[in-house]
Amino acid sequence: MSSKSQLSYAARASKHPNPLAKRLFEIAEAKHSNVTVSADVTTTKELLDLADRLGPHIAVIKTHIDILSDFGDDTINGLTALAKKHNFLIFEDRKFIDIGNTVQKQYHGGALRISEWAHIINCSVLPGEGIVEALAQTASAQDFPYGPERGLLILAEMTSKGSLATGDYTKASVDYARKYKKFVTGFVSTRALTEVQTDVTSASEDEDFVVFTTGVNLSSKGDKLGQQYQTPESAIGRGADFIIAGRGIYAAPDPVEAAQRYQKEGWDAYMARVGGKS
Repeated sequence: MSSKSQLSYAARASKHPNPLAKRLFEIAEAKHSNVTVSADVTTTKELLDLADRLGPHIAVIKTHIDILSDFGDDTINGLTALAKKHNFLIFEDRKFIDIGNTVQKQYHGGALRISEWAHIINCSVLPGEGIVEALAQTASAQDFPYGPERGLLILAEMTSKGSLATGDYTKASVDYARKYKKFVTGFVSTRALTEVQTDVTSASEDEDFVVFTTGVNLSSKGDKLGQQYQTPESAIGRGADFIIAGRGIYAAPDPVEAAQRYQKEGWDAYMARVGGKS
């Protein structure tokens, strides 16, 4: 685990060079929450209802916006208003994976207008460095109106059984993150990755990538489709800064009560990791 993982969110925010990472840590500290809820619902009404009810207890809401049957202006306006109301960020789990020219159009413009409303996006580096370079170029362009309010997570590892996101793939993920760290906020991974050796031989002293870990569930059991779960305690213990929980929250009999449980367990695990320093 990297030494930065032992620091509090407040300490990491105070010196962080990436504006979006700084804001993430500030939100977590203010709300005593490192929970990202994966809101895998299929209508705008369901999404906005969940965002409003769970908003006080989460740091980030993660969407799969292309599964909504009625995506439109009401979705964008409602979600952005709730993000401001409850002080959370929006992470569109689009998993960009194409040539640079295509992902630029998918991200900025297109039917889903992702750059307008999603603070965080993610990509796979399977196509090579060009995908990260293309997204970073878009976000740094003079006519891009959102600037430091946007950031990228690289999908460096996955929690599904038999995942091929290992070895050289993960190494390349860290390599590209270090090359484009002004836009790359961190990783979706199962652990902290800053100690991975890459072709970028010298990691700077201020390197502090944010780690999001998926597949977090209090039951710590898998599903029939290969998903493998971690508990909040095990995920935070391996270096996760933000835990991503889906069905364990939104499909619970009482999603608000479930979100509060994840919030408490995630925060307690974080406090244990940093030695109780807030």
